[in-house]
Amino acid sequence: MAHAPVLVPLLSVRQYSGEHAAHAHDHAQVLYALRGRMELEVNGRAAFVDTTCGMVVPAGTRHGFLALPGARLLVIDAPAQAGVERVRRFAVGPAQLGWSASDDAAARLQQILQSRRVLARRTIRPEQMAQTVGAALHEPWPTARMAALCALSPQRFHARWRELTGQTPQVWLRALRLDAAQRLLARGQSVEAAALQVGYASASALGFALRRERGCGARALRRALR
Repeated sequence: MAHAPVLVPLLSVRQYSGEHAAHAHDHAQVLYALRGRMELEVNGRAAFVDTTCGMVVPAGTRHGFLALPGARLLVIDAPAQAGVERVRRFAVGPAQLGWSASDDAAARLQQILQSRRVLARRTIRPEQMAQTVGAALHEPWPTARMAALCALSPQRFHARWRELTGQTPQVWLRALRLDAAQRLLARGQSVEAAALQVGYASASALGFALRRERGCGARALRRALR
């Protein structure tokens, strides 16, 4: 079915979930997240939008996307005009995260087009990081090492990781180590062996961490799981 041409900016808030194949529109789209995040592929290049940055997708540009459940995006379908003829990323300010059905689409679009541009940010994938780190928990994982996997400085990685997960890299790493230790203990692994496999120097160090973080010492946990 043919869609009516977009002659004036049209604003909508949309719920997305799952993966959608690459496609193109006869009009530009300007979008950013009010909640959550969407991974995009725009003309074959990886990108994303979230609550801090959005994207202009020009008319005729092929794009596919993947959204986690609950992603909520503000989308403006825009006719040809200055500012929407090229792919670009823009910063989203706190004032732009508010929305009502009475919002003027043209005014909102002009506000967005005046937002400062931002450079494409390197994508950080927490699930992939968990797989990589989880396969070598016995090794040291300073923040600089994790940052290098994403081609970021340690400071920038720290800020981005906290933004994405709500945790610092080392707090996240500690939880990953303790989760793995609990699984090993549940399978009957000795405390000493579990400690070495997940990156603790000794059984006592693992026991202290489990008591502090999980409220149960390693040996007590192992006895309870027998």
